[in-house]
Amino acid sequence: MFDLDTKKEILDKTELFVLDMDGTFYLENDILDGALDFLEAVKRAGKRYIFFTNNSSTSAELYIEKLAKMNCHITRDMIMTSGDVMTAYLNTNHKGKSVYLLGTKPLEDSFKAAGINLFNLENEDALANMDKRPDIVVVGFDKTLTFEKLSNACTYIREGALFLATHLDINCPMKGGFIPDCGAICKAIELSTGKQPGFVGKPFKETVDMVVGATGVSKEKIAFVGDRIYTDVATGVNNGAIGVLVLSGETKLEDMDKFDCSPDAVFESIKEMGELLR
Repeated sequence: MFDLDTKKEILDKTELFVLDMDGTFYLENDILDGALDFLEAVKRAGKRYIFFTNNSSTSAELYIEKLAKMNCHITRDMIMTSGDVMTAYLNTNHKGKSVYLLGTKPLEDSFKAAGINLFNLENEDALANMDKRPDIVVVGFDKTLTFEKLSNACTYIREGALFLATHLDINCPMKGGFIPDCGAICKAIELSTGKQPGFVGKPFKETVDMVVGATGVSKEKIAFVGDRIYTDVATGVNNGAIGVLVLSGETKLEDMDKFDCSPDAVFESIKEMGELLR
């Protein structure tokens, strides 16, 4: 399934490569070998690329700055986050509804810039302000999470607020270990309220819809490239696009049997992809 002909066929049919970042293009602050060469190969082949990250704690602008330090210079329209998908989803499906956000300052700023009606308490206790409540609770990767914010979210959801979240990742890899990600925060809320969230980032349809809408490329010609099967690969495979696994990050070849979802192609890294595009 992953022979050379299959790899070349996948690369040939792809018009747009949607690249994951950490574990695919770089590892923490170090760009991976061959990453810039891959981008050049994509351009020479007359194809396109954009970046997509599920991490909703940092703004796209900060990612652009990080990439620039690696000599990768992109514009705002060449990067998307799960936070972007959420604001687009809210503006399309819940325009004008009030939103209580569990998120960082950069995520809050992006919501404001997108015209989202953010709900703010005059004090921190939702139970003391039951006459005021939001229509929707949105959970992001909130590194500034407090017990008050968590408790308020649970209160609003119990009272009928719609429960949404940017992405399902349970842990975020850090140097030396992991920290709880958006999915872990959602699990705490789910256990307290008995309600499950609706997710919009990778691997869900809303992400594919946004990429198609923003780029004009049909989903059959879009390859989601990354080091995680359950997010990156599943986004493509489960939604009519292409799912490509690279072995430069979290997933190793021996891990593939653990997942129901199978990639359309597997490469050692995007360096190999670039070499085969030549």
